[in-house]
Amino acid sequence: MPTLDFLPPLQRRRLSALARGVFACAWPMAEERPGMPLVYASRHGETSRNFGLLQSLAADEPLSPTAFGLSVHNAIAAQWSIIRRETAESVALSVEDDGLEHAIVEASMLLAQGHEDVLVVLAEELPPVPYSPWTPDVPCSYAVALRLRAGTGWTLAMDAPQAAPAADESQIWPNPLNLLRHLLLRTHAWRHANPARQWTWTRMA
Repeated sequence: MPTLDFLPPLQRRRLSALARGVFACAWPMAEERPGMPLVYASRHGETSRNFGLLQSLAADEPLSPTAFGLSVHNAIAAQWSIIRRETAESVALSVEDDGLEHAIVEASMLLAQGHEDVLVVLAEELPPVPYSPWTPDVPCSYAVALRLRAGTGWTLAMDAPQAAPAADESQIWPNPLNLLRHLLLRTHAWRHANPARQWTWTRMA
């Protein structure tokens, strides 16, 4: 688990494992830089916190107001703004398996509004064991942070699949981690599809 030595102990203790992952990967990209908008995206969110709340309800125990407040989907984005004293806008997206692409589109709209940089963070935590049958898309905990600027080096296009999407042999990891793989391999183009949408990434330069 990240140590987050750059944060005061009280602030570190309030962060969940998921939030720690977000702060650990995103903080170096924002440190000593002017404030920039944040787009935070997650499919499952604070599963451990929410599972703990459900266990308390099942045991007829009172719910912790703090735990409840930190379990909502935009809590991590709010903690980021508070701890860093950020006044730039932040967006928390509840997404499907193509949350990476939706986060990029959201960031593109912020760039179109005149922002120079946008910080995009995607994160999931390995859920509690009882959730495992319903969360096969999270084989491990992870967080990915990207600092985006306007440019012409990439295009991202969306189309509705004409048929059931074929298995993509290159999709060996969760989609945000697969993006890092393609960036390191300098892949020219690849696709990510689900039953509703097909996304095509193309390197233009």
